[in-house]
Amino acid sequence: MTISRRAFLASAMLAVSMLGSGAASAATELVLSSWLPPRHPLVMDAIMPWAKQVGKVTEGRVTVRVLAKPLGAPPAHFDMAKDGVADITYGLHSFTKDDRFLRSRVGQFSFLGKSAVEISKNFWNVYGGQLDAAKEHEGTKLLGLFTHGPGVLLSKGYHFDSPDKFQGFKLRTPGGYPADLMSGVGATTLFMSSGEVYEKLTRGVIDGICMAMDSVRAFKLDKHITDVMTVPGGLYNTSWFLVMNEAKWDGISEEDQKAIMSVSGEAFAELAGKAWDDADADGLATTKKAGIDVYEADEAVLGKIMDISTGIEKVWVDAVAAQGYDAAGALASMQTAKPNK
Repeated sequence: MTISRRAFLASAMLAVSMLGSGAASAATELVLSSWLPPRHPLVMDAIMPWAKQVGKVTEGRVTVRVLAKPLGAPPAHFDMAKDGVADITYGLHSFTKDDRFLRSRVGQFSFLGKSAVEISKNFWNVYGGQLDAAKEHEGTKLLGLFTHGPGVLLSKGYHFDSPDKFQGFKLRTPGGYPADLMSGVGATTLFMSSGEVYEKLTRGVIDGICMAMDSVRAFKLDKHITDVMTVPGGLYNTSWFLVMNEAKWDGISEEDQKAIMSVSGEAFAELAGKAWDDADADGLATTKKAGIDVYEADEAVLGKIMDISTGIEKVWVDAVAAQGYDAAGALASMQTAKPNK
């Protein structure tokens, strides 16, 4: 072989090697389907900052593109990540109608704490740790778990100074535990996503809403509600997930997986919790400015709530204990603000 031909082949092999190396190190773009309004506090102050953090900690090797419009309905988002319709999704565990997320209810009960940061970090450690949340999210990589702030009861023309007042009260809930609780105290519950609330309330389809305090401002409810009832540690809560398609996760290098998890897990729980807490503070300010009556449940109403919640908790504890987990211990770890009977 002539020297010139050897040189040509060597150059060609080097070029192929460089192309292969470039392909291997090409950036991976992950698509995140987001179903909340783009300017919702969770999107602006948690999802978007987290997406930027992923790009930063992986030095641009992995990027996250947050879609302005979702790829499907909110209740479908877990399965969308599992099936690869989207790379990353977030959503509420209670939006699924089966029991695949049974153990997640530990983050939905009453009396969980005073702030979303506190509750969310606790939820990541309790559900994510001793209750093995990853197993209930099989088919995906569990990146985050969080909750909103302490749930309240917003109503139009209803002030609950007696347990009897719940009879005939038509109420939006996000499903799961809050639906069971409010049905138990006598309300008529309807499931709907947060995006439907304004229309249903203004049309008189519902008389009230189970949501966090942020909703007054976020969904422009200040002219359409008259009362907000609070409960120590929250009337209820909602448990949320942030997940990635498992195959997509497996295609990311171990180095970048570790980098992504450094800004996920408990770190994301704190980020999402702070977004909710800040939004709740804004919601409370809007509520006060509108002259809406914010009051704490009285002894009789609180007693009714505790009676119903205790029964629901027992059913859950027994079901989770049958799976081999210390459900009673997990619940006690979460309910940091439960009043004494």
